Formats: sequence, C-alpha cells, structure tokens
Amino acid sequence: MPHTDLAPAGTMLDVITIGRSSVDLYGQQLGTRLEDTASFAKSVGGCPANIAIGTARLGLKSGLITRVGDEQMGRFIIEQSAREGVATAGIRTDRDRLTALVLLAIESEGVSPMIFVRTDCADMALCEDDIDPDFIRSSRAVLVSGTHFSKPNTEAAQRKAIRLAKDAGRKVIFDVDYRPNLWGLAGHAEGFERYVKSDRVSSLMKSVLPDCDLIVGTEEEIMIASGADDVLSSLKAIRAVSPATIVLKRGAMGCIVYDGPISDDLEDGVVGQGFPIEVYNVLGAGDAFMSGFLRGWLTGEDHQTSATWANACGAFAVSRLLCSPEYPSWEELAFFLKNGSKHRALRKDEAINHIHWATNRKTGDIPLLMALACDHRMQLVDVADELGVPHKKISEFKRLTVQAAARVADGRPGYGMLIDERFGRDAFFDAATQNFSWLGRPVELPGSKPLRFEFSQDIGSQLVEWPLDHCIKCLCFYHPDDPAALKEEQQEKLRTLFEAARRVGRELLIEIIAGKNGPLKDDTVSTALQELYDLGIKPDWWKLEPQASAGAWRNIEAVIAENDGYCRGIVLLGLEAPTEDLVKAFEATTVAPAVKGFAVGRTIFADAARAWMAGRMDDEAAVADMAARFRELTDAWLRTRGLT
Repeated sequence: MPHTDLAPAGTMLDVITIGRSSVDLYGQQLGTRLEDTASFAKSVGGCPANIAIGTARLGLKSGLITRVGDEQMGRFIIEQSAREGVATAGIRTDRDRLTALVLLAIESEGVSPMIFVRTDCADMALCEDDIDPDFIRSSRAVLVSGTHFSKPNTEAAQRKAIRLAKDAGRKVIFDVDYRPNLWGLAGHAEGFERYVKSDRVSSLMKSVLPDCDLIVGTEEEIMIASGADDVLSSLKAIRAVSPATIVLKRGAMGCIVYDGPISDDLEDGVVGQGFPIEVYNVLGAGDAFMSGFLRGWLTGEDHQTSATWANACGAFAVSRLLCSPEYPSWEELAFFLKNGSKHRALRKDEAINHIHWATNRKTGDIPLLMALACDHRMQLVDVADELGVPHKKISEFKRLTVQAAARVADGRPGYGMLIDERFGRDAFFDAATQNFSWLGRPVELPGSKPLRFEFSQDIGSQLVEWPLDHCIKCLCFYHPDDPAALKEEQQEKLRTLFEAARRVGRELLIEIIAGKNGPLKDDTVSTALQELYDLGIKPDWWKLEPQASAGAWRNIEAVIAENDGYCRGIVLLGLEAPTEDLVKAFEATTVAPAVKGFAVGRTIFADAARAWMAGRMDDEAAVADMAARFRELTDAWLRTRGLT
C-alpha cells in the first residue's frame, strides 16, 4: 500500500501513536440537537491522530500509524498531519475502505451527542504488516490505544508494535481510550456513552498492562482496564500486574499521578489541579491532556509539571469547539501558564487566541513573497470602456496574468497573486492549479473612502465561502491626520473585518495608502499602524507604499515589533511606478527586514492589458510581456536580498 515517508531522515522521534484516525464533522450551531444541525466544521480526529498533532504542536517529534481511505478525506488526514509536523511514514492508504467519520453536536454544556461512522472503516483494517520495525525503532516511545484492541487484526498490530518497542528498549504508553459502542456494547446513537462494564474488554485490556510504562485513563477507563468496580480497587488491580506510572484523569478536578504502591487514600499521589474554565465541548479533551502530559513525561519533567501542562492543554480543548485544531502550541501554553486568563471561556481571550492563530497558521512560514497583483477593477473597466470592449474581456485577461505569474514562478516557493472576485473567478480556478505560495483577494469597494466592502457590508457571510488558504486583502485610504469622524468610521470597518477574518479562519492583509491623503512624513505610516494596533487589529500582513526615508521604515518596523511579534511582515505596493523607481524602492527596504516582498500590478500588466484588449497583442504575446516584467521585478528583489 502506498504511503508518503515524511519522517525526518536520521531524526529520532519522541512518540509514535497507533490506532484511530477520522475526519471529525462538528456542528457549528450550538445548543441544538444533531438532528437540527445545518453545517459542520471539519478537522482531523481520532485519539491517536489527535495526540500526534497535539504533541507536535508542543514541540515533540511525533509519528502516526493508522490507515485511511483512498479518497479525499484520507488525503486530508495525511496532508493535515504533515502540515502539523507529524511523521506520516506509518499512515497506510486502504483502497478497499473509507476513512472513518465522526459527527457531533453540542446540545448543552458537556453534552455532545455523536455518531461514529466506522462500518468496516480503513483504520480498523490495520494489521501486523502495517507495523514497520524500522519505524517503531525510530521512536523513543509508542502509544497504543484501547479501541484498537477490539478487533483481532488491530490487536495483533498493536501487540507487534509493543514487542518491537520493548525489544528496542523503547517506552510503551497505553491510552485506554474506551468507547463502549466501538466494542459493540452500545448502539450507534450512544457514541457519547462513556462506560459499559464488560468482562471481555477488561480481560483483554488487563493483558496489555504488564508491558506498559505509562497508563492513562479516566475513572471509567481505569475501571474497564482493571475489571474492578470502583476507582481505588481499579488502581490497586492495575498496580498488581504493572509497575507503570498511572495517570487518573478527573476532568475539571485535574488528575492524579501514581508511582509505586497504591495506598487506601485516592489522593495519595501527585495531584495536578484543574483550571477553572467553562466547559464548552469535552470531546478531544483527553487527547489534549495526553499531549501535554507526554510533553513533560518524555522530556524528563517531574510529574507535577507534566500534570500541570496536561491539565492546561485539556482546559484549552474543553473551552473550544473542535479537537486537534484547538490544541495549543507550545508558545500558547507557555503564555497561558505565565499570564493566565481573565476569561473562563478561553476562546474569548484575544491575546491567547492571537497566539493560537499565529503559531498554527495553515500555510506555515512565508519568508519571501513576490506577488503579481491583478485585483484591479476600476482601472481595467476604464480601459475596456475606452476601447469599447465588453467587460468579459477583463475576466479573460486576468486568466492570462495567472499564466504569466506561473511562468515566472515555475513551481518555486515565494510567489503569489492577488486576484479579485468580481472579474477573477476563472483566474482563481487557474491559480489553484499552480502551487503558488500565496493567493489573496480584495474585499474593499474600489476607491471607497470611507471604506466600504464591495459586495455586502455583512463581510463574514462572504468569507465563509472562501478557500481556507485565500488571504483577505483590504485597501484603506487612511492618514493619521484624517478628520476624527472619518477615522472612527474606517477603524470600525477594519475592526469588523479583522474579527470576521479570525472568526472564519482566514489570513488578513491590510493595505494602507496614506500618501494620497496628506503629507508622508517619517512617522505617518507608523502612526497609522499604531492607531490600528491600539484597536486590537493585528493583520497577518501589511501592504505599504514606498517610504521616503530609512527612518520611516525603521519606525514602521518598531511599531510592528512592539505590537505583534507574530506578524508575517510587509509587502510593498507599486502604484504604477516605473520599474526603475520600484527597484530603488526595493533597495530602500533593505533597512527593514520585516519587508518580505512586493505585490505589484499595473507596472507589470498595464501595457499588455491595453494592447491585448485593443487587439494589438495576442494571448502569448501578452503573457510573455507580463512574464518578462514580473521576472525583472522578482530578479531585482532577489538581488537586493542577496538571493541570486
């Protein structure tokens, strides 16, 4: 079966997780039944997949062993795991079975009815042949999970992994992960059911315990793993057959870690206190908890520290909707542990949410961005009207700009495009096939001051239809000396856009043009940026006009550094300047490392657009002309950065 080996060559992994992987579809209407849910948010799910992603976000090197279907959902799991930094060498593609699904709704606090769609699913076809000895030996620890002891073939696969790990001197971790209906002990509608006593399940799980170094479960899971009828007796029964560290998860009460003999006092262990937060969705909290505990346990921290990290990670999970996408990054966890939060609902904490967003961006780092901007509307309408050609020609021309940009990019990273929705729909489809590093699209009504959005002032309803990797671009004619009423109106519009962008998970580029609205001094643009930062607006990118001095660029850099260390950077706009003037502007930005590139349009396409619409230039000539101009600018940019 084909698979993609993304494990870093020669690098020892910290943990490999084995078992379930699914696509979770979580209802976006809250406080309602699953029957009444209308739309769903998609994410990677399944206990081992969640833990692989959760530990990777916390800085561990993780890998995953599972099976996925040979279809779009299976590819999503592989691609998203790779984006998160998970080694995917152990993920096998099953051509005969579908990827598992989970559907869930939030009816009330802590009540989340769910359906496991797992009939003959891919991950339950995992077998011994899927366990690669070299991959197991490449990790310091392996994690086996309870559900995958429920079938003979998956049990055999996990037991093989345990044998290989122990023979190689690796640690074995057991996440009890008990779901009664996945053992055939509850109906399809009882996916939320936590405990059904079963001697068969207990007998099987108990046979796993002697081989484990770490055993983690809830009170119900500890009881099913031991076969006993109360928590204290269960702990003692486990200790009778296993010397492992035992972690008892207690939800909002935190956890207790046990090493050595189990006394008659349930609290006689290392007690990790929980965090007082609102319970929003409990699904996936245990996997977040395990991720945090492993971050400490596998790096040699004491149990108190590991428990604190585990409980904090669990707190993040229960305060948010989804599973793995909501788990904290290491930077986010550290900030929370240092500063806490004034919000019981962590999802409402803007500072934490910004760190979460910025450290888990879908597209990763973009250290260089050279974009051909063809989001112009008014300018091309004027040309078309002047020449007496229909506006559909504008749409056709924009498709040629994609060909020109792709010809220069040639599949290399660092290239992108700006295309508008009004005339660029087909161009977007073309661009999606070109593997650009970045695609942006505008939302502003061209030329509007005060700022207005182009199609509807209800901007959030528009953004949900956009692909996740499309960046919102908004041009605002803004000057610190504008009248107070105008500034307030524009600031409110930008704040609304920022909130909508974060709500729907799209990156935001704010373009500020101040030079057309007043004098451009050394502190003009930096003051404008500070005023927007003071409102809590933190875009992923800024797009700015060339500055008159090195001092202006230094002021801009200082403001960004002081307000948002996670900002991706600045791209330079062109304003139809001649190429030689833009090259000088490129050179002037070398004092400002935050300037990562440019997004230039009319300098590249203006002549070709007029000649092509007038019939003086055919498609190939127009593409060649724009490609030559774009290449000249990209070569100049790379020279200024010493990259050629």
